[in-house]
Amino acid sequence: MFFEKIINILAETRAKLLVLLCHHNADLDALCSAYAFSKLLKRSNSKLSVEISAAQGISKLSKHALDRIPLRLVATPRIEEADVIFLLDTNTVQQLGEWKTRLEALRKPLVIIDHHTLHPKTESLASLCVIDEVASSTCEIVHRMFKEAWMKPSEDEARAMFLGIACDTKHFSLANSETFKAASELVDSGLDAKEELDFLSMPMSRSERVARLKAASRIKILKLGEWIAAFSNVASYQASAARALLILGADVAVVGVERNGNLKISLRSSYDLNKKTGVHLGRDIAQPLGESLHGMGGGHLASAGVNCEGKLEEAFKACAELLRKRILG
Repeated sequence: MFFEKIINILAETRAKLLVLLCHHNADLDALCSAYAFSKLLKRSNSKLSVEISAAQGISKLSKHALDRIPLRLVATPRIEEADVIFLLDTNTVQQLGEWKTRLEALRKPLVIIDHHTLHPKTESLASLCVIDEVASSTCEIVHRMFKEAWMKPSEDEARAMFLGIACDTKHFSLANSETFKAASELVDSGLDAKEELDFLSMPMSRSERVARLKAASRIKILKLGEWIAAFSNVASYQASAARALLILGADVAVVGVERNGNLKISLRSSYDLNKKTGVHLGRDIAQPLGESLHGMGGGHLASAGVNCEGKLEEAFKACAELLRKRILG
């Protein structure tokens, strides 16, 4: 009963102010899980003050979702004043940008709620880790906490969790049986599933389409036995570009950008590759790649990211070697 453990931490610290932090460019799972969890906390203790903030803002789709979710983001969270800090959908403190140093310097309880493989350095800072790598999303974990607390989500809370789950599972194409059960229960709170899914179907912007095309034109292909790895670089929309390269035929795509010696790299792979080779992008590729390049990396089985230092070409070579060792042995 993880929610009971969280309540105990709040009681032991006599908490009044809670700060919920999401990773940079927070996606819908991060944003919606933070919103739903904040409401659950408030329902357990109405006297709590809860702030939600995302490092370096939120994604385009998340901004779009603010039209349907009554969430107020705090631009400057009171990190040092908080009694307890929560990280949602954020498996490394590196994803917090300039807040990373502030968080590492604190001696405050830190609770991490996530479905990614947790980075060891981040885990060492935590008082409690609520991690389930089998869960489709962090929203699915938060929904489980509602059930642990015997609280039925309101329509707004259910909508937030449904949208977060739907987004992270690519409209349920990556869902498992537990995911469908959670979605069904959330719909029973009064949602129109079709309406919510239609809401997520935003047209792709011109700049994102251009980024995908540029990535395709700059591909460098590496053959790893029967598998094809594609490497490319674009100034923005790296994750979207990596997904596009999979659609074009790559089994694993690595897309990055280099700015003033700082690297941001997105990795995506097909589930066929993961299933047949056992490669976990977050644990086996992104995490060691980040550590070797003075940064941090992590993520899902088939979706991961790295923030580090150095030259992009050198990072690609190091990534290729990690892939070669994991796939070919």
